[in-house]
Amino acid sequence: MFILTTFSDLITIPPALFRVRTRSALEDLINAKYANKVVPNTGLCIALYDILKSGDGVVYKGSANVNVTFRMIVFRPFKGEILTGRISSSTQHGIKVRLGGFFDDVFIPGDNMFEGTKFDHLEQIWVWNNDGEAYYMDKNEEIRFRIETEFFRDQNPRAPLKAGETDVESEQNRAPSYHILGSCNQSGLGLVSWW
Repeated sequence: MFILTTFSDLITIPPALFRVRTRSALEDLINAKYANKVVPNTGLCIALYDILKSGDGVVYKGSANVNVTFRMIVFRPFKGEILTGRISSSTQHGIKVRLGGFFDDVFIPGDNMFEGTKFDHLEQIWVWNNDGEAYYMDKNEEIRFRIETEFFRDQNPRAPLKAGETDVESEQNRAPSYHILGSCNQSGLGLVSWW
Protein backbone atom coordinates (compact mmCIF):
# COMPACT_ATOMS: atom_id res chain seq x y z
CA MET A 1 0.00 0.00 0.00
CA PHE A 2 2.86 2.38 0.80
CA ILE A 3 6.08 2.51 -1.19
CA LEU A 4 9.28 4.54 -1.05
CA THR A 5 9.86 6.51 -4.24
CA THR A 6 12.97 8.48 -5.17
CA PHE A 7 12.63 11.99 -6.60
CA SER A 8 15.12 14.59 -7.81
CA ASP A 9 14.11 18.24 -7.84
CA LEU A 10 15.46 21.77 -7.71
CA ILE A 11 14.33 23.29 -4.43
CA THR A 12 14.39 27.07 -3.98
CA ILE A 13 15.19 28.31 -0.47
CA PRO A 14 13.90 31.87 0.03
CA PRO A 15 16.05 34.39 1.98
CA ALA A 16 13.69 34.21 4.99
CA LEU A 17 14.87 30.61 5.57
CA PHE A 18 18.61 31.35 5.34
CA ARG A 19 18.83 31.53 9.14
CA VAL A 20 17.39 27.97 9.43
CA ARG A 21 19.64 24.93 9.02
CA THR A 22 19.75 24.02 5.31
CA ARG A 23 18.60 20.44 5.86
CA SER A 24 15.59 21.56 7.95
CA ALA A 25 14.67 24.18 5.37
CA LEU A 26 14.87 21.58 2.57
CA GLU A 27 12.72 19.10 4.52
CA ASP A 28 10.03 21.73 5.13
CA LEU A 29 10.05 22.93 1.51
CA ILE A 30 9.92 19.39 0.08
CA ASN A 31 6.99 18.48 2.34
CA ALA A 32 5.19 21.69 1.39
CA LYS A 33 5.66 20.96 -2.31
CA TYR A 34 4.94 17.21 -2.38
CA ALA A 35 3.00 16.06 0.72
CA ASN A 36 -0.68 15.36 0.04
CA LYS A 37 -0.15 15.81 -3.70
CA VAL A 38 -0.66 13.28 -6.49
CA VAL A 39 2.32 12.70 -8.76
CA PRO A 40 1.07 11.24 -12.08
CA ASN A 41 1.83 7.53 -12.55
CA THR A 42 3.47 7.45 -9.11
CA GLY A 43 0.74 7.89 -6.48
CA LEU A 44 -0.28 10.10 -3.57
CA CYS A 45 2.75 11.50 -1.73
CA ILE A 46 2.32 11.27 2.03
CA ALA A 47 5.53 12.66 3.57
CA LEU A 48 9.27 13.00 3.13
CA TYR A 49 11.15 9.89 4.26
CA ASP A 50 14.74 11.07 3.88
CA ILE A 51 17.11 13.20 1.84
CA LEU A 52 19.65 11.10 -0.05
CA LYS A 53 21.84 13.93 -1.31
CA SER A 54 21.80 17.64 -1.90
CA GLY A 55 24.07 19.83 -3.96
CA ASP A 56 25.56 23.20 -3.18
CA GLY A 57 23.09 26.05 -3.27
CA VAL A 58 23.37 28.46 -6.17
CA VAL A 59 22.15 31.95 -5.32
CA TYR A 60 19.91 33.44 -7.99
CA LYS A 61 17.78 36.56 -7.52
CA GLY A 62 18.35 36.44 -3.77
CA SER A 63 17.21 32.81 -3.29
CA ALA A 64 19.32 29.67 -3.03
CA ASN A 65 18.57 26.90 -5.54
CA VAL A 66 19.59 23.42 -4.41
CA ASN A 67 19.45 20.15 -6.39
CA VAL A 68 18.07 17.52 -4.03
CA THR A 69 17.52 13.76 -4.33
CA PHE A 70 15.08 12.45 -1.73
CA ARG A 71 12.61 9.66 -0.98
CA MET A 72 8.91 10.12 -0.29
CA ILE A 73 6.42 7.75 1.30
CA VAL A 74 3.84 7.24 -1.46
CA PHE A 75 0.39 5.65 -1.28
CA ARG A 76 -0.03 3.35 -4.27
CA PRO A 77 -1.65 -0.03 -3.67
CA PHE A 78 -0.95 -2.79 -6.18
CA LYS A 79 -3.55 -4.62 -8.27
CA GLY A 80 -5.01 -7.50 -6.27
CA GLU A 81 -4.12 -6.02 -2.87
CA ILE A 82 -6.81 -6.37 -0.20
CA LEU A 83 -7.55 -3.18 1.77
CA THR A 84 -10.01 -2.17 4.46
CA GLY A 85 -11.81 1.18 4.49
CA ARG A 86 -15.14 2.74 5.47
CA ILE A 87 -18.17 3.34 3.26
CA SER A 88 -18.51 7.10 2.77
CA SER A 89 -21.52 7.09 0.41
CA SER A 90 -23.62 4.93 -1.89
CA THR A 91 -25.30 5.63 -5.21
CA GLN A 92 -27.07 3.44 -7.70
CA HIS A 93 -23.72 3.12 -9.51
CA GLY A 94 -21.72 1.80 -6.55
CA ILE A 95 -20.06 2.49 -3.22
CA LYS A 96 -17.50 5.19 -2.43
CA VAL A 97 -14.90 4.19 0.19
CA ARG A 98 -12.48 6.28 2.26
CA LEU A 99 -9.20 5.00 3.64
CA GLY A 100 -8.08 6.22 7.04
CA GLY A 101 -9.01 9.84 6.45
CA PHE A 102 -6.22 10.45 3.91
CA PHE A 103 -7.70 9.00 0.68
CA ASP A 104 -11.35 9.27 -0.41
CA ASP A 105 -11.24 8.22 -4.05
CA VAL A 106 -11.97 4.48 -3.98
CA PHE A 107 -15.06 3.35 -5.87
CA ILE A 108 -16.63 -0.12 -5.93
CA PRO A 109 -19.04 -0.38 -8.90
CA GLY A 110 -22.26 -2.33 -8.48
CA ASP A 111 -21.01 -4.86 -11.05
CA ASN A 112 -18.02 -5.63 -8.81
CA MET A 113 -20.10 -6.77 -5.82
CA PHE A 114 -21.42 -10.20 -4.83
CA GLU A 115 -24.06 -11.76 -7.04
CA GLY A 116 -27.48 -10.84 -5.64
CA THR A 117 -26.40 -7.39 -4.45
CA LYS A 118 -28.99 -4.71 -5.26
CA PHE A 119 -29.29 -0.99 -4.58
CA ASP A 120 -32.17 -0.02 -2.27
CA HIS A 121 -33.37 3.34 -3.63
CA LEU A 122 -35.50 4.05 -0.55
CA GLU A 123 -32.64 3.55 1.95
CA GLN A 124 -29.89 4.66 -0.49
CA ILE A 125 -27.70 1.68 0.41
CA TRP A 126 -26.58 -1.56 -1.21
CA VAL A 127 -28.02 -4.85 0.08
CA TRP A 128 -26.54 -8.31 -0.50
CA ASN A 129 -29.25 -10.99 -0.57
CA ASN A 130 -27.61 -14.32 0.27
CA ASP A 131 -29.67 -17.47 0.87
CA GLY A 132 -32.74 -15.45 1.87
CA GLU A 133 -30.87 -13.18 4.29
CA ALA A 134 -30.31 -9.47 3.65
CA TYR A 135 -26.91 -7.98 4.48
CA TYR A 136 -26.93 -4.16 4.47
CA MET A 137 -23.95 -2.03 3.49
CA ASP A 138 -24.58 1.03 5.67
CA LYS A 139 -22.62 4.27 5.61
CA ASN A 140 -19.49 4.29 7.85
CA GLU A 141 -19.38 0.47 7.99
CA GLU A 142 -15.94 -1.10 7.63
CA ILE A 143 -15.54 -2.80 4.24
CA ARG A 144 -12.81 -5.07 2.89
CA PHE A 145 -12.20 -4.87 -0.86
CA ARG A 146 -9.74 -5.85 -3.57
CA ILE A 147 -7.88 -3.35 -5.78
CA GLU A 148 -8.82 -3.90 -9.43
CA THR A 149 -7.36 -0.90 -11.24
CA GLU A 150 -6.17 2.66 -10.75
CA PHE A 151 -6.55 5.80 -12.84
CA PHE A 152 -4.43 8.93 -13.05
CA ARG A 153 -5.90 12.04 -14.62
CA ASP A 154 -3.99 15.18 -15.53
CA GLN A 155 -5.56 18.20 -13.83
CA ASN A 156 -5.37 21.20 -16.12
CA PRO A 157 -5.27 24.60 -14.48
CA ARG A 158 -8.31 26.81 -14.89
CA ALA A 159 -8.23 30.44 -15.91
CA PRO A 160 -9.09 32.93 -13.16
CA LEU A 161 -12.71 34.01 -13.01
CA LYS A 162 -13.60 37.43 -14.35
CA ALA A 163 -15.66 39.86 -12.30
CA GLY A 164 -19.29 38.68 -12.08
CA GLU A 165 -18.56 35.14 -13.38
CA THR A 166 -19.45 32.04 -11.41
CA ASP A 167 -17.55 28.79 -11.32
CA VAL A 168 -19.58 26.39 -13.48
CA GLU A 169 -17.56 23.32 -12.58
CA SER A 170 -17.15 23.15 -8.81
CA GLU A 171 -14.23 21.39 -7.14
CA GLN A 172 -16.57 18.64 -5.92
CA ASN A 173 -17.60 17.76 -9.48
CA ARG A 174 -14.05 17.67 -10.85
CA ALA A 175 -12.72 14.20 -11.51
CA PRO A 176 -9.99 13.25 -9.02
CA SER A 177 -6.41 13.20 -10.23
CA TYR A 178 -5.94 9.69 -8.78
CA HIS A 179 -8.70 7.20 -8.09
CA ILE A 180 -9.01 3.47 -7.57
CA LEU A 181 -11.64 0.93 -8.63
CA GLY A 182 -12.21 -1.97 -6.27
CA SER A 183 -14.33 -5.10 -5.96
CA CYS A 184 -15.93 -7.08 -3.16
CA ASN A 185 -17.19 -10.22 -4.87
CA GLN A 186 -14.95 -12.90 -3.34
CA SER A 187 -15.10 -14.80 -0.08
CA GLY A 188 -13.85 -12.71 2.85
CA LEU A 189 -14.58 -9.41 1.10
CA GLY A 190 -17.47 -7.05 1.82
CA LEU A 191 -18.35 -5.77 5.27
CA VAL A 192 -15.90 -6.92 7.93
CA SER A 193 -18.82 -7.69 10.26
CA TRP A 194 -20.09 -10.38 7.84
CA TRP A 195 -17.05 -12.53 8.34
